[in-house]
Amino acid sequence: MLGLTQEQQDKIKALKLLILDVDGVLTDGRLFFDDQGREYKCFHARDGHGIKLLRQTGVEVAVISGRKSNSVALRMQSLGVEQVYQGHENKRAAFAEILQNLNLSSVQVAHVGDDVLDLPIMVQAGFAVAVADAHFAVKQRADWCTQTPGGLGAVREVCDLIMQVQGTFDLTLQAYL
Repeated sequence: MLGLTQEQQDKIKALKLLILDVDGVLTDGRLFFDDQGREYKCFHARDGHGIKLLRQTGVEVAVISGRKSNSVALRMQSLGVEQVYQGHENKRAAFAEILQNLNLSSVQVAHVGDDVLDLPIMVQAGFAVAVADAHFAVKQRADWCTQTPGGLGAVREVCDLIMQVQGTFDLTLQAYL
C-alpha cells in the first residue's frame, strides 16, 4: 500500500495522535518581522483542511513549537487543535504532558519535524516523519519522509497518508462527492 513496508503500515494503523512542529513544518521555516518586531507566519490552506479531516476520523492533532507566536495560537484555535505548546525548546516535557493529558503511549503518536530540535520527540514517537526539506539528520531518523516541503502541503500529505492506511480516507472523501 502506497509503497509502505508492513512495519510502516502497522505503525500508522496504531496512531491516535499527530504532533506537529510549526516553523519548517506548518510554515516554510522563514520568519517575517515588521519594523515593530511583529512576527508573521504563512500557513497553507491544504494543511489546515487536512488537519480538520484527520481530526474528524478520531486522530487528534497537537502542536509543539520552540517559538511563541500569537498567529499559531489563532490558527490552531480555528482548526480546533487544543493541545498547543509554544515556547518549548525542550520538547520532551511537552510531549510527556500531551501523552498524559490524552492517556496515550508513544507508539500511538506520529511526529512531523524538520530540524534537530524535533529529534527528542521523533526518536520517542511511534511514527517519525520528516518533511521533504528537513535537515539531513532528521531525515536519517525518520520512518517516512514527505515529498512536499514544509509549509507547502507536507502536513496534508501526512494526514492523507494516515487516513489512507487507517482506511478512513475514502469515507472522508465521500462528503465531497
